[in-house]
Amino acid sequence: MAKIQGTVSQEILRACLTTGAFVLAAQSPYFWLRMYRQAFQGKGFQQKQVYDAFRYLRKRNLLQIQKYNHQIYIRLTEEGEKLAGKFQLNKLAISTPKRWDRAWRLIIFDIPEKLKIKREAFRGKLKELGFYPLQKSIWAYPYPCEKEVMLLREFFNLQPRHIRILEVQKIEEDDFLRSHFKCEK
Repeated sequence: MAKIQGTVSQEILRACLTTGAFVLAAQSPYFWLRMYRQAFQGKGFQQKQVYDAFRYLRKRNLLQIQKYNHQIYIRLTEEGEKLAGKFQLNKLAISTPKRWDRAWRLIIFDIPEKLKIKREAFRGKLKELGFYPLQKSIWAYPYPCEKEVMLLREFFNLQPRHIRILEVQKIEEDDFLRSHFKCEK
C-alpha cells in the first residue's frame, strides 16, 4: 500500500472517501481555483498545496481525474480507498455522553484462524478505543459504540457472523468495570 505524507493529501483522500467523488464543471479556466474554494478554503491550506497534492495523488495512482460531458470527476482508485479508510480509522473515536445509560455494550467476536491478522488488528483497535477485555474475544464498553464497531467490521472486511454487538443491562459483579470506566452506581 502506498504511503502518504502531508495533511493536504490526507485531507483530499478523506474528502473523496466521505463524498464519494468531486464533480465540477470543466468549462471554467479557473477549475483548480474553484476546486480549492469549494472543498479546501478555510482549512489552512494554500491553493498551490492543494494543486500539488492532487498531482501527487494522481501520480501515485490513488486518485483518478476524468473529464466527461463538460464535467470533471475526481474519484479515489481502489488503492486510494484503502488508504483513505486507514486515515479514517486512525481518527476513530467514541464520544462519551454526560450520563451513563446503565447499559453495557459487549463486542463478541469469533474471527477464524485464517483471518488471524485481521483478528489481532481488530482486537488492538478495540484496546486503543478504550474497550475492556472480559475474555480474549469478549470486550465491554459502557457507551453507545455501534457505528464505530460497524466501521471496524467493514474496514477489516469481516462479516456480521464474525462480530456481534450486544447491549445488556446487567453484568454480574460489574464493580471492576464501573471502576475502570468511572461509571456511577
